[in-house]
Amino acid sequence: MNYLLRRFLRALLLMIGVSTLCFLLSELAPGTYFEDLRLNPQISQQTIATLNARYGLEQPIALRYGRWLEAAARGDFGYSIAYSTPVASLLWTRAGNTLLLTITAMLLTWILAVPVGVLTGSSRRLDKITAVASSLLISIPEIVIAVALLVVAVHTRMLPVGAMQSLGSEDLSTLARVKDILLHIALPTAILVLIGLPIIAQHIRSSVVEVLEAPYIRAARGLGIGPVRILFRHVLPVAANPAISLFGFSLAALVSGSLLVEVITGWPGLGPLILEATLSRDLFVVVGGAMLSAVFMIGGNFVADLLLLVSDPRIRTGAQD
Repeated sequence: MNYLLRRFLRALLLMIGVSTLCFLLSELAPGTYFEDLRLNPQISQQTIATLNARYGLEQPIALRYGRWLEAAARGDFGYSIAYSTPVASLLWTRAGNTLLLTITAMLLTWILAVPVGVLTGSSRRLDKITAVASSLLISIPEIVIAVALLVVAVHTRMLPVGAMQSLGSEDLSTLARVKDILLHIALPTAILVLIGLPIIAQHIRSSVVEVLEAPYIRAARGLGIGPVRILFRHVLPVAANPAISLFGFSLAALVSGSLLVEVITGWPGLGPLILEATLSRDLFVVVGGAMLSAVFMIGGNFVADLLLLVSDPRIRTGAQD
């Protein structure tokens, strides 16, 4: 219980730190949402000052942050000037789309990475074959992979690009609408899988190789225990702990990567929303979007901590001390 409490308090402090940093960085950015109105000679400076005062944009940053933090504790993330709607209702829809993309990509990545990592770690021949491909994918920047697949999708027209559903999809049957969403999510998911697969597979492969070189594994081989039984009975349970720890970091990487991929592919998630709000200086949308992204990342790490607590008795013993 103490272990989980410490993790929860650490996550809470991290969330406060993220929100504070977002407010400070937003304050450093020049101008406000209504700054561009100064270029219009038909709008008086008094009107601009009135709008800034109405939305509290001229108040000291400490006062604005304190009021926002108090409201955020009640689930109120402020009001979006650009969209003329509460930020919370704006974020939940986009957050659901980002979560759908992230979870889909994470499941596919781990479903592929675990067998690839285990097989390459236990077979030198397969290790040599996959090492070149993994090194190549890891060395290519994420944005290059995303743009390359986007160009292929546009030219071949194999997959739809942009949005989450096709125009007129509301008239389709339920099965046809699900198929349409799967086609739209295929491209951003493929990009995220290609980005995350080689990294996770390499970590799992390293864990398997490290356990295979342990003295007790060599002793088991000397006793005549078969390689399949050694792998599934003795190697994988020990190699699972590093993989579980990697789970939280992989979710954090997928969330941050998905924001960029959403912008490139036009997936209507938090990424395009945060970008548009940043360009228009819509402060509360920027902070709310960053906070939700941080919640996803911290949530992934917290789930990994729970899995480690269940799988590793040493952590349970330490948590009880």
